[in-house]
Amino acid sequence: MTEHMTAEDVVELCRKLGADDAVAQLFVGNTTQVKFANSAIAITQNWSEASLNVFVACRKRTASVTLEDLDHLVVRSSIERLLKIAKSSQPNKDWAGLARGPFEYAKPRDTFDKNLIDTDKATDWVNAAIAATSAPKAAGVLYLRDTGHVLATSGGVHAEDRGTSAELSIRAFFEKDESGHAVSTSCTKAGFDPEAAGRKAGELAKAARKPQPGQAGKFDIIFDPLAFADLLSVVASSASAYNVDAGYSFLADKLGKPVANPSVTLLDDPTAAGGLGSIPFDDEGRPTQRTAIIENGSLRTYLHNTSTAKKFNSNSTASAGLIAPQPRNVILQPGNVSRDALFKQVKDGIYVSNIWYTRFQNYRTGDFSTIPRDGLFIIRNGELWRSVKGLRITDNLQRILENIVALSSKPETMLWWGMEYQVPVTTPYVLVKGVNITKPTM
Repeated sequence: MTEHMTAEDVVELCRKLGADDAVAQLFVGNTTQVKFANSAIAITQNWSEASLNVFVACRKRTASVTLEDLDHLVVRSSIERLLKIAKSSQPNKDWAGLARGPFEYAKPRDTFDKNLIDTDKATDWVNAAIAATSAPKAAGVLYLRDTGHVLATSGGVHAEDRGTSAELSIRAFFEKDESGHAVSTSCTKAGFDPEAAGRKAGELAKAARKPQPGQAGKFDIIFDPLAFADLLSVVASSASAYNVDAGYSFLADKLGKPVANPSVTLLDDPTAAGGLGSIPFDDEGRPTQRTAIIENGSLRTYLHNTSTAKKFNSNSTASAGLIAPQPRNVILQPGNVSRDALFKQVKDGIYVSNIWYTRFQNYRTGDFSTIPRDGLFIIRNGELWRSVKGLRITDNLQRILENIVALSSKPETMLWWGMEYQVPVTTPYVLVKGVNITKPTM
């Protein structure tokens, strides 16, 4: 942070200034960004950054702040203001304190690889992805990140982690409305495949040539992992006990009840090897764990921190967020059929390669709509028959989960800026029957 203060120093200062509990999270990282457009690199830049998250509790009054200026005097004055805000706010009747350490941690495997953050390779990887599209135009962005994380709390916690990641998002274009989108993400060089992402984007764009207006109705839909990850990020966020309590979750009052097809098991697993969101500890310092949110179609648990666990008469799932429990690394367990075999199951349906602008008419019931983006295709007898456009998915999230009829055997990890929630999601291709398709009114 600075030569004068550590995360422990910040916690000690908070306590001296009147906090009952305090948390300091220090993030220090280096990022390489490569932006490209019209099949050429437009911007390459590198930067270092540091930020400090400070959380305080004083007589059940809580407040937090994020600082990017980490000068000793700035940090001290910010904490003084933060405590004034906390002391003048209304008590948080649900505040139940922090996890009490110290704890021992096991770092997830394959979450750091110095070879992945070789900045000399960044432009080569982007150029390889562009060439693999075989399309007239390609655009997108690559991020290479090396991030260190230090956590200290008044609960006796000191924890450290360091991770690397590569996130490539690439779109290929032919003519208007003829595009394809793909991503490649990994924590290690061995798992990063920019050429495969470029090739998939190009193949989708080529198949999307000359799209025709689609028809409304109910269709069996195969969701690409890129598309279904967006919906699963909402499902996982809906499992946060904070969102359940606030009335923003379709999973409220459904513990132990079926909410999906029995083939569906949805995990939040920050311990997973190679997980983009894998981390040894949550924001209270509790060692993370594998949590089955939905198991064999039934809702097994909400995600909890110490405070929500007490309110719900449950146990922490090591999912803090101090204010709101949150998923870290969402995984939909795969099925046992290949991608090609999954397509062969569809006689007359639709393949959705991507979605965006997912919006909820009612979070409590799960009613939503979303717009297919990039390649959208009619499936006839297991094959892509023709490209279509001008459609919208208007349905209910629980009904989508209940109507899953098949999952492919090879999952892929998705994370890009257009997802509804920025949480990594690993999912296979998913076949859902009877999805409601409408036409936009504008």
